Amino acid sequence: MNLTRDRVHSIGWMTVLLVCGALSLALMLRVNAVKSEVASSEKHIVYLKRDIDFLQTEFQTRSNQQQLKALNDLEFGYEAPRAEQYIEGERQLAALGKPAAPGAPAPIRYASADEIGDTPGEGGGNGGGSGGGNSGGQLLAMVSPVTGAAAAKTKSTSEAVREDEAEGKALAREAKDLGKRLARIETAGDAQ
Repeated sequence: MNLTRDRVHSIGWMTVLLVCGALSLALMLRVNAVKSEVASSEKHIVYLKRDIDFLQTEFQTRSNQQQLKALNDLEFGYEAPRAEQYIEGERQLAALGKPAAPGAPAPIRYASADEIGDTPGEGGGNGGGSGGGNSGGQLLAMVSPVTGAAAAKTKSTSEAVREDEAEGKALAREAKDLGKRLARIETAGDAQ
């Protein structure tokens, strides 16, 4: 009898352990389900906050548009362009121009330099000749707009070429001397 009682006792403990394990498993599953619901709710809250921000911005923009429209109607009276206001090309635009009124300022013109020896009638100014310029080899002097005096005397192209050639020869001589100096080996005693 004693043996049966011990057996019943152990079977009871096993049953209690199984019931506790099943309850803890059910509780763990329930906790995980609640956690996933909380995470889903947080995502939904973030989505709703973004949606609210978007709607607030949209509302402010539309109210600004209404204020701007009311201001435009009251103060400026601007209207959207109509189809008949558009033009087809440059010719139609030029046809809309009006002749200059008496006393109107002269139109702004672009500066052009005529080639030396050319007259404006020979085509040396705006597009003829060598493209703006100096085929004679002389550079135009810079003139002060205040005093009208030349800033510095300019050199002709041939003088500039001669100076460049002389400078090139001097550099070649210096390079040759440098090669000789670098090829020579000096000891510490020779340098003093």
